Amino acid sequence: MLTFNKNYFGFAILIFFIEVLIALFVHDTFVRPYLGDVLVVILIYCFLKSFLKLLVLKVALFGLLFSFTMEFLQFLNIVEKLHLEKSKIARTVIGTSFSWIDLLTYIMGIAIVIIIEKYWLKNEIRPLANNLLNK
Repeated sequence: MLTFNKNYFGFAILIFFIEVLIALFVHDTFVRPYLGDVLVVILIYCFLKSFLKLLVLKVALFGLLFSFTMEFLQFLNIVEKLHLEKSKIARTVIGTSFSWIDLLTYIMGIAIVIIIEKYWLKNEIRPLANNLLNK
């Protein structure tokens, strides 16, 4: 189950640097708010696949669930409730504003992952029920 995959780790580092560049230098109404959110779930997926030898769909669904959880915490204003309003790191990592569109961008990011894994990398994607029950 635990293993190191340098290819996924390399992709995770690359996407992380792209995300940092977007955060520092892009202040538009599309790339930063939407493409950045699509990329963040791909980053989470690649990071997890760097260390876990699990089925594609399991990791993808976990990444999506994690992203949804972070968005729900934004809905609850968790940064303010934890009195972390002055922490730029907390505000950046957790986020401060809930958006239904963000949930859609996370789904789009995971869909891209699954499409790439299945069709480009030719990794096996089993039906959801089999994935969740068999391993």
